Amino acid sequence: MHDWTKIIKATTVADPVSGAVNTPIQLSSTFNQASFDNFGKYDYSRSGNPTRDVAEHAVATLEDGKFGYLFSTGMAAVSSVLMTFSQGDHLIVSKYVYGGTFRVLEEVLPRFGIDHTFVDLGDLDAVKAAIRPNTKAIYIETPSNPILAVTDIQAVTDIAHAHGLIAIADNTFMSPVLQKPLHLGADIVVHSATKFLAGHSDIVAGAVVTDRQDLADRIYFIQNAVGATLGVTDCWLLLRGIKTLGVRMQQSSAAAQRIAAWLEQQPQVTRVCYPGLPSNAGYVTQQRQAVNGGAVLSFDVGSEDAARTVAETTTIPEFSVSLGGTETILSYPPKMSHAELSPEERAKSGITPGLLRFSVGLEDPDDLIADLAQAFAKIGGATQP
Repeated sequence: MHDWTKIIKATTVADPVSGAVNTPIQLSSTFNQASFDNFGKYDYSRSGNPTRDVAEHAVATLEDGKFGYLFSTGMAAVSSVLMTFSQGDHLIVSKYVYGGTFRVLEEVLPRFGIDHTFVDLGDLDAVKAAIRPNTKAIYIETPSNPILAVTDIQAVTDIAHAHGLIAIADNTFMSPVLQKPLHLGADIVVHSATKFLAGHSDIVAGAVVTDRQDLADRIYFIQNAVGATLGVTDCWLLLRGIKTLGVRMQQSSAAAQRIAAWLEQQPQVTRVCYPGLPSNAGYVTQQRQAVNGGAVLSFDVGSEDAARTVAETTTIPEFSVSLGGTETILSYPPKMSHAELSPEERAKSGITPGLLRFSVGLEDPDDLIADLAQAFAKIGGATQP
């Protein structure tokens, strides 16, 4: 079944009572038990809710996984997966990991005795060298936020499994429509479902999918024990957002490809980070493991002052945090998504003072290019729309 068909079937689940094609919102914290000795499937909504069940099944279906879990935010999803590890465990993590994940790894997990090593996952020898006797998992984020560094998922998961490790992949930037890490060997997939899955900048949510029963049991235990579950109204909004995921990703990724190619030709731009460009170091790997380069790119205009000029003079993009909405979003990672990192840490991760992240929405790409062109003209140099 084609992904687009699968999306609609997974998110349009008729209510068995009324026949309603949209899943009802079950606004109940507790459920009546008909028998003193035998309880039904639902007892308390932290542990399970009919609306959340449909949404969790939908995200699992899209990733071609067996078990799906929804959390109150993307970081709740990531943190819950990381909380399945124990004191004395060691993790290998992409050096280009998202700032929120970096913060949990650096400032929270060490207090519980869970250690980590940041590694360039593109260097497979470095990955092997970082494995210790107590290493339990490798954490992949590809393409990474915000420089779109590409990791060869299959190669890294092969190393993980050869050493008895779990492979975790953050698939937020691609979505299940463009990349399926479980097919490439990942054991767990995480998402900030706030982004492309929901797609409308109206909820915050996180998702976790796995094919393994043992991992599913551990993830559900943390979900239920800690309780950072996605509220049922937001589950319903997530289902509604996912319905258009296929067409949104097709339109936005095609537009991003055009804009990235144009940016490469602009004298004000010193670097374009987009794995759909043949000039990108991760291009060959991206072509092999994903449908295209995705809907997010980053570009460097050389300095913080130039980045400020672009942010203040473009008129179409929203200048804000987050990504994956129907509206194009322009972000400044040094002060937004990666503000937690020190200047030295940002430099090590390729986050330069002139770097801007551009999440392409559903506007006409010609309009976006024209808007960038007029902004670039204000920082000097000839620009060709």
